[in-house]
Amino acid sequence: MNEELMVGLVSISDRASTGVYEDKGIPALQEWLSSALTSPWRAETRLIADDQPTIEQALIELVDQAGCHLVLTTGGTGPALRDVTPEATLAVADKEMPGFGEEMRRISLNFVPTAILSRQVAVIRKQALIINLPGQPKSIKETLEGVRAADGTVSHVGIFAAVPYCIDLIGGPYAETNEAVIKAFRPKSAIRPK
Repeated sequence: MNEELMVGLVSISDRASTGVYEDKGIPALQEWLSSALTSPWRAETRLIADDQPTIEQALIELVDQAGCHLVLTTGGTGPALRDVTPEATLAVADKEMPGFGEEMRRISLNFVPTAILSRQVAVIRKQALIINLPGQPKSIKETLEGVRAADGTVSHVGIFAAVPYCIDLIGGPYAETNEAVIKAFRPKSAIRPK
């Protein structure tokens, strides 16, 4: 029996956190995870302002107190003055995982030239993987799931393919995915029989 995957979902937006408009990040993440994960999981959510101490506090709390194995943030990764999500994420990190940010930008460049302005990072804190995702629901899905050709075949694998094995390596639960959405990659020696 699989241990439940605890996922922290953090939407970072001054306007959404004060009620100026409805947050779209957390619902988009919940919907995508519901379609992608086939093993037990539960979400802990936070809707917060673009403020570095607030973001750091939320990330620390989700990992250290709530026991999240995976934390996905959305928003605050651009070049604007109020975009401080990467700085906050790096400030609470034990290890940086640069491949995630590089790959997210590479995937997004298939869709928009401004993807190069994104500063997403991913880090390990204790036994949790923290990933900064883009702010737009469409971009969140694309970076997690990848790029599909017109016939539906995957032409560029999304970053989530590497997430379950990363969680294995840092001591988290064994997460399984719906291969029609995203196929989790593990070396043969790490795959558990169904």
